[in-house]
Amino acid sequence: MTITQSVSTTLFSELKTKIEARQARVAVIGLGYVGLPLALLYTEQKFPVTGFDIDQRKVSTLAQGGSYIYRISATEIQEARTRGFEATADYSRASLMDAIIICVPTPLNEYHEPDLSYITNTAQAFAPYLRAGQLVILESTTYPGTTEEVLIPILEKGNKMGLKAARGAGSNSQEFYVAFSPEREDPGNQTVARRDIPKVVGGLDPQASELAAALYGAIFNRIVRVSSPAAAEMTKLLENIYRCVNIALVNELKLLSLRMGLDIWEVIDAAATKPFGFQAFYPGPGLGGHCIPVDPFYLSWKAKEWDFRTRFIELAGEININMPYHVLASVVSALNQRKKALNGARVLVLGVAYKKDIDDLRESPALTIIELLQKEGAQVCYNDPYFPMVGKGRKYDLQMKCTPLENLGQYDCVLIVTDHSDYDYGHIVRESQLVVDTRNATRGIHSPKVVRC
Repeated sequence: MTITQSVSTTLFSELKTKIEARQARVAVIGLGYVGLPLALLYTEQKFPVTGFDIDQRKVSTLAQGGSYIYRISATEIQEARTRGFEATADYSRASLMDAIIICVPTPLNEYHEPDLSYITNTAQAFAPYLRAGQLVILESTTYPGTTEEVLIPILEKGNKMGLKAARGAGSNSQEFYVAFSPEREDPGNQTVARRDIPKVVGGLDPQASELAAALYGAIFNRIVRVSSPAAAEMTKLLENIYRCVNIALVNELKLLSLRMGLDIWEVIDAAATKPFGFQAFYPGPGLGGHCIPVDPFYLSWKAKEWDFRTRFIELAGEININMPYHVLASVVSALNQRKKALNGARVLVLGVAYKKDIDDLRESPALTIIELLQKEGAQVCYNDPYFPMVGKGRKYDLQMKCTPLENLGQYDCVLIVTDHSDYDYGHIVRESQLVVDTRNATRGIHSPKVVRC
């Protein structure tokens, strides 16, 4: 064994020992719906954790012991701080870390193409402070090849010491370790504990895989190793495209069932009694959240590099994208049947979160629906217990305040977009002139006021 190989082995062993002793200093970059819960899991296991974010408001809120995510209480943040957790916007402190986990957004641009700017900007920000023996893990959902084709070149070019990513051959003392491990966060899920969600890891070389498995094994009960970062990246896409395709299927069947006079929810419930070969998916006003509406387009974009068109996946994405337009048409039809026009009508949208009982607006179909209604001349208000205000985001600029659930009879239409548990749907139907229900939230309520779409 050469001297450089001996040094490299020592760096690996030292980091492995630190992880096993809960002494490895963990950095989590991106303190949103994925990064902050992950950081808290590590603090619970007594790891020294530093969170990084370019949003100074988040950093300040955490420094004051507060929380900006509904399902994470201020008490949890304060307890984490007593264990040493802190947040910063200073990327030079990355040099002090032993493991760096990247949890930044990967949205689509206006042309439905991958926007990797958060990954590239983050990598460029901490690359100058890389040191030998560090472990870098990307968690952001992306297309296969991102870790090796985008992240690693930036880190290798941008560091000041000429470091290279360890690739399992010709090991030397000037290396850092790289892996990909897809996030599997499910906001609002109260049935599966985070620790019980198996963690997939794919390292650039066997040592990187072993280190990543050890790091995640400290906070997750099961680790699933795959052969490479690209395999782990594809795993995440498969999981979410599976949901996207099946939701598109039931959305299309819903449209057909409406024409045939059938209740698609009744049909799905009946099919779900089959003890094998069927998993229930439910229709809605469109897809939301960071992953499911985005992932099909990431893979279809990458597939073109291989002269391959993912027609089935693209069709599913198109069906789901068009669902807000179906909702608009349903509101127009329901108002027409009451001899009212959408132009000038007062419409109250119930729920703007992308799914029930969470404070997450990412890719929410409600935002698109509100904009479509406004373009047609409707006077739109909204109510959502999780959002006192909806301002400006990447793809919207609504600047609206939450309207109290009072005097519902003043609205020409109450449109249920997100079926929060806080809503008393019986009361809503009784007090409203017209209710258009996109979520089957009024199931069991028989009233001529209700139109299910």
